[in-house]
Amino acid sequence: MALIFSLVVGMFLCLTPTQAAAEGETFTVGFDAEFPPYGYKDDKGEYVGFDLDLAQEVCNRKGWTLVKQPIIWDSKDMELDSGSIDCIWNGFTINGRETQYTWSVPYVDNSQVVIVRKDSDIQKLSDLKGKTVVVQADSSALAAFQGDDATEENKALAASFKNLQQTADYNSSFLELESGMADAICMDIGVANYQLKTRGDAFRMLAERVSSEKYGIGFKLGNTALKDQVQNVLYEMKKDGKFDEIAKKWGLTDSVCLDVPQAEVTEEGRKFTVGFDAEFPPYGYKDDKGEYVGFDLDLAQEVCNRNGWTLVKQPIIWDSKDMELDSGSIDCIWNGFTINGRETQYTWSTPYVDNSQVVIVRKDSDIQKLSDLKGKTVVVQADSSALAAFQGDDATEENKALAASFKNLQQTADYNSSFLELESGMSDAICMDIGVANYQLKTRGDTFRMLAERVSSEKYGIGFKLGNTDLRNQVQKTLLAMKADGKFDEIAKKWGLEDSVCLSADDQYIDKENAEETSALPGQQNKGIDWGFMLRELAAGMGKSLLVFALTLLFAMPLGLLLAFVRMSRFKVVQWIARIYISVMRGTPLMLQLIVVCFAPYYVLGIPLNESYRFVAVILGFSLNYAAYFAEIYRAGIQNIPNGQREAATILGYSRVQTFHRIVFPQMVKNVLPPVTNEIITLVKDTSLASVLTYLEMFTIAKQIAATYANLIPLFVAGMFYYVFNFVVAFVMELIEKRLSYYK
Repeated sequence: MALIFSLVVGMFLCLTPTQAAAEGETFTVGFDAEFPPYGYKDDKGEYVGFDLDLAQEVCNRKGWTLVKQPIIWDSKDMELDSGSIDCIWNGFTINGRETQYTWSVPYVDNSQVVIVRKDSDIQKLSDLKGKTVVVQADSSALAAFQGDDATEENKALAASFKNLQQTADYNSSFLELESGMADAICMDIGVANYQLKTRGDAFRMLAERVSSEKYGIGFKLGNTALKDQVQNVLYEMKKDGKFDEIAKKWGLTDSVCLDVPQAEVTEEGRKFTVGFDAEFPPYGYKDDKGEYVGFDLDLAQEVCNRNGWTLVKQPIIWDSKDMELDSGSIDCIWNGFTINGRETQYTWSTPYVDNSQVVIVRKDSDIQKLSDLKGKTVVVQADSSALAAFQGDDATEENKALAASFKNLQQTADYNSSFLELESGMSDAICMDIGVANYQLKTRGDTFRMLAERVSSEKYGIGFKLGNTDLRNQVQKTLLAMKADGKFDEIAKKWGLEDSVCLSADDQYIDKENAEETSALPGQQNKGIDWGFMLRELAAGMGKSLLVFALTLLFAMPLGLLLAFVRMSRFKVVQWIARIYISVMRGTPLMLQLIVVCFAPYYVLGIPLNESYRFVAVILGFSLNYAAYFAEIYRAGIQNIPNGQREAATILGYSRVQTFHRIVFPQMVKNVLPPVTNEIITLVKDTSLASVLTYLEMFTIAKQIAATYANLIPLFVAGMFYYVFNFVVAFVMELIEKRLSYYK
């Protein structure tokens, strides 16, 4: 347990990103340890290379301690995002990755070249047709053939290959080339020159180049403070000759280009990645043609058109929006995103939509006003404005009292689930944004209606990462231009939101420096985790998960045995019914089965449901699914018993029931214990799928807490809960297996 706690604490410390190093601090460089001459392990067991020498000189001049951190190249982004490294410095190509990192200026010009065996008949690039070409995974060479910026010539060349093979490192690449498993390797020219020098005359380089590129140092997106410190030292090294001295040492004199500073990222042609909830019409959703559309996406597209950017529409899980933004995988959250209560958590555009929280009920409901919600089950989307209106720090006393009067305030993952629950009778009302409510009422016919009273009023804005004012200002400037020439209102009218827009040049930005004047949540962005609260909530959630686990085993294990008997029946019709059932249960997602079990009684049979059926549906769905798996395990265990034992029992006068009870069943139990243990352990983890029916088990609670604190620690702690319980399960099952060892 102490080891697990230490691991969690260690991960927590790793999740605190480094912004700028001070004198005496460590500077951790992530590099591929099999990428000479930029970074590798020499014959003395030391990590050396051109980039590592540069990094060491930077540290010497800054008074830092250099930490050389070898990384798996495929995991470089996770290493950087988690804060376990400060930068990626290892012949790291800028081209094609301009918007994914905060870059230093380029310091090496590099080309992609092709290496073949010396006796190969390949003389030029066109000779690679029908050949197997090897590249390193996630490398510049791979991007040169398949990346977004790959030339048409290179794409056509790659299409002519027999196979474009990816390896984890260049040692593997040369093993494949030397053994004849591959015909050529495409790689950086600096690395290629080193490899040719090191490996003797067994290989040669083609004269033609595949592509040209530039190397830079990649920092976490937004970490300009540390980038500037490192870059300034590099300039000093260039001026006093130390940079060129190190380049000459590693044979890269002709490749360096640091004396030509360039802008980090060219604005024209950049990608603009918008994060949005794909189930939130009319702001953003997938239409019947499979396209992502909506009011906010139309606005974003027009902004991109006017700035010469490429729009990337990135659907996100709403609970994970902060982690998506903090990691740099999206540039902003633009999806009916409420400013109120979040003023200090993001860098905001000015408000562009006035919005209110309203209540939707069934048309025949006796609920006419908000006070009628007393004793009712009300549904809201997780981490939504509606939830904040009832439970947030800015919630009014009236709304808090109203929420306290509910029978249950239920959270769902999306509005489709909310309406399924409302229509089936499992809930009594939904609280949601008025813009979304109007769209849903229009789309779903006259089955529902909206209460006249409003729960709260709010405003929508575009949320950027805290401090990213440059991008916010450019987007805001474009929006105001669209408002001035009428395009903004034209898009609003298209989506029926013309009465809701409020974009004005007079509105003030909500930035960190003036957040105290506009926010009721001072210091929200620095809020630490309340460990007592988190552990209490997770423990309560674990109790619910264990209840699902225990009841599922109670029903699924005997049901599986019965199903196994049916599956082995001599009657073909009965046998085929069991086979079809098992095939369906094992061949379709458990999540889908839970939804069917929950809502089929209403939508297929017309049986009204109530809130208490939710838990029944969870247990029923899990039991029916796991019974199918247990049935096949039992069947294998029974059929594994030799027929001779059954024949001997018959000679001794045992009935079929006695034979099974006294001879077959005990041996079957011992034989199936290992696979049954695997299924039981899987069940512990699968209990998290109960969240699809808005049953708040532990992992769902962990995700909600993680979203609240914008921190992954609750998820790691939840993982520890799962691990400890699975350890106990495995230990108990192993004891049972040992007790049955006399059947050897």
